[in-house]
Amino acid sequence: MKIIYILLIISFTFDFLEKVVSNPNPHTYEAIFNFGDSLSDTGNFLASGAISFPVIGKLPYGETFFRHATGRCSDGRLVIDFIAEAYGLPYLPPYLAPTKGQNIHSGVNFAVAGATALDAKFFSREGLEKFLWTNDSLSIQLGWFKKLKPSLCTTKQDCNNYFKKSLFLVGEIGGNDYNYAAFAGNISELRASVPPVIETITMTISELIAEGAVELLVPGNLPIGCSALYLTLFRSMNKEDYDQSGCLKAFNAFAEYHNKQLNLALETLRQKNPHSRIMYADYYGAAKRFYHAPGHHGFTSGTLRACCGGGGPFNFNISARCGHNGSKACANPSAHANWDGIHLTEAAYRLIAEALISGPFSKPLLKPSLHKIA
Repeated sequence: MKIIYILLIISFTFDFLEKVVSNPNPHTYEAIFNFGDSLSDTGNFLASGAISFPVIGKLPYGETFFRHATGRCSDGRLVIDFIAEAYGLPYLPPYLAPTKGQNIHSGVNFAVAGATALDAKFFSREGLEKFLWTNDSLSIQLGWFKKLKPSLCTTKQDCNNYFKKSLFLVGEIGGNDYNYAAFAGNISELRASVPPVIETITMTISELIAEGAVELLVPGNLPIGCSALYLTLFRSMNKEDYDQSGCLKAFNAFAEYHNKQLNLALETLRQKNPHSRIMYADYYGAAKRFYHAPGHHGFTSGTLRACCGGGGPFNFNISARCGHNGSKACANPSAHANWDGIHLTEAAYRLIAEALISGPFSKPLLKPSLHKIA
């Protein structure tokens, strides 16, 4: 009996040590600051006055959880919302839409739908300015953070203590840089745009670290070859162009290439900043699970066909996009992974968030969460 008891104690000790070693700081996050695009925008695009896609400001956007449109490009919550829930924090308020009496010390969202990593002038030089949803690129968002910083903390010591307990999400960003080039037909030039995109992301991370950030989570790109938008625009009659999940191989390979280059850059940053924890969020790997086995993850209506759209093989019609005349939302968004052809449903974002928080799709691991996602 004593031997069994001793073995149990040893086993418990090793389990505890493993968790401590893999995650040396067990304390939870007390604030979150987010930068990115439509995958994590909680209202900045609408507040900016942009009119390209005002439909995200009305139903069916937001219908599942909030019961009204919030400026989120989905039927409900996003990955950033679920992460906030997991750490017992309020949903991040959009920087451009402050509310009277709001407590910004729990975090702020700087992400803007349509945002790019590269500045607008890059797309003007390339003749792609007509595709831009917004000029609020990653550098603009970083500028907003610096402008807000004096309202968050005063002395350098105060800022260091405060930001040490904060999580900084840098992305997902870069997807739109590639989208705009692809939509313009510049597919052969996509890889050439990866280095400047990665450089911009890494420069932003370095600046945030200089401002006091210690814990940074940097998401990679989703498998864009599984997007209803890409499947519609680049539909092929050649079966060899598709993988076993029905996704376009070439575009998924490109997303993997971006993610590989991003990981290499993050490793270099880790070596230069040994006192910071720079984590990679594997959106691609987390999402591929439900594209590979939809039914296993509750997507009984599949993952490739959009819930809200205007018809076609993947329910994506460029002239009748979700929210426009001629489109219609499905009765049960949670049975779908794809919401509007471009963005995912709340159900899909929940799975990605859970995969990041519980592992193994954030490397190294996020701090342990104290709350279950509702």
